[in-house]
Amino acid sequence: MLVQAFSVVGAAMILAAFALQQAGRWQPGDAPYLWANFLGSALLTGVALLESQWGFLLLESAWAAVSAWSLWRRARRR
Repeated sequence: MLVQAFSVVGAAMILAAFALQQAGRWQPGDAPYLWANFLGSALLTGVALLESQWGFLLLESAWAAVSAWSLWRRARRR
């Protein structure tokens, strides 16, 4: 049950970031957008690993890595 809760929270974070970006409230380079994507995908990466869902693990770990890279680049510019 706890794994499902983490899964829902992670998915909600990614979907909320996407919805806010589509609504014009967040831009893809904004820190809140990047953090929501990173944290949401990191949660889903953990769920995928626990559940041995290899395709989902690949997707979410790549999503987390790209988000982390973007956060790192953003921090270096400042």
